[in-house]
Amino acid sequence: MFNASVSNEAHLRARLPCRFVVSYSSVVASIACFAASLQIAADDWPRWRGPDFNGISKEAGWSTSWPQEGPRQLWKASVGTGFSSIAVSGGRAYTTGNDGRQDTVYCFDANTGAVVWKYSYDAPIDPHYYEGGTSATPTVDDNKTYTIGKRGQVFCFDAATGKVVWSKNLAGETGAKVPEWGFAGSALVEGGLVIFNAGDAGAALDRESGKVVWSNGRGSAGYSSPILFDQGGRRSVLMMALRSIVAVDPKTGRELWQYPWKTLYDVNAADPVITGDRTLVSSGYDHGCALLRVATGGNPALLWQNKNLRNHFSSSLIVGDSVFGFDESELKCLELQSGNVRWTERSLGKGSLMASDGKLIVLGEKGQLVVADASPSAFKPLARAQVIGGKCWTAPVLANGKIYCRNAKGDVVCVDVSGKAN
Repeated sequence: MFNASVSNEAHLRARLPCRFVVSYSSVVASIACFAASLQIAADDWPRWRGPDFNGISKEAGWSTSWPQEGPRQLWKASVGTGFSSIAVSGGRAYTTGNDGRQDTVYCFDANTGAVVWKYSYDAPIDPHYYEGGTSATPTVDDNKTYTIGKRGQVFCFDAATGKVVWSKNLAGETGAKVPEWGFAGSALVEGGLVIFNAGDAGAALDRESGKVVWSNGRGSAGYSSPILFDQGGRRSVLMMALRSIVAVDPKTGRELWQYPWKTLYDVNAADPVITGDRTLVSSGYDHGCALLRVATGGNPALLWQNKNLRNHFSSSLIVGDSVFGFDESELKCLELQSGNVRWTERSLGKGSLMASDGKLIVLGEKGQLVVADASPSAFKPLARAQVIGGKCWTAPVLANGKIYCRNAKGDVVCVDVSGKAN
């Protein structure tokens, strides 16, 4: 907002006495620095669960002072049926949907909602006790966008233009069985590899060519996304397999350890949450949650296990010494150390959440957007608004002063929480 002042500096230099030139420049610099300090600390969200794989954004200073009608809607789009969340990188927002016969990958201008590019390919909607459609969220890394469809159709796009760099059928290339509800885990880019939750314990493709580098078994996979973590200084990848939690070496796929985790209907969908040497896991269908301690070079040790938190598909968060997540259709806060319930909120249905700046950003099942303190003592809403309708099972995304929400039928809305004047 100080562009005009800066651009007029040369004109003023000509008119000011020499002794004032340095002073003027210093004042402009001071004002610019002060202005920058007032702006939000913006951050991209280039993949499912964010840069740190934990559902927590480093963005700060965004506004919870919303007008009565809610935050201003910047744009709205329709992308087709599905549950893909939004990836935001380099001023563009990416998601996917299905129109009943084709999947489409969309790239929008993050500020205006204008379609930058889109790409469609044949894919059935595959409803199976739910609406069907796409499940995985695009991953953006080094000017490339990686996607996977439910039948294992993997694409690498130029992130700016949508040009297909390469495409593969993961099931066909590795022989891995397509899971009952389709492939759902988003791509993980690590070094020169793109890693997917496929087969018994993952598969990796060369990021430049799509060639299979390693794959583990031909069984059916779990539905979580692979995540990176350090185990005793060693880079590792963790994922929920069909009936266990598995850690592998990202370079070779070699199994490092496995912990049994069999759930009803073999639905391990929510991502594990890692904090230090501890890993929280949770699954629905009355299975429950557990906290594991992973020792260097050893198998995990069980710290506690109970049914206080049953993540159906929405992954939980760890903030401080608290766990926040959806126990089926109730939002709960648990004490991390013991697994005991600290509070329960029943008004949001089977929703989803992320966190930023010490606050929870929650999208209720019926489209109510709520911001609350990440407080261990009680559910403390700071702002709430009805921003979208329909069934909302997809996690909201905060990026660069905007919150993106979608519903099952494919409506996407982007609202302004930057706190800037219209």
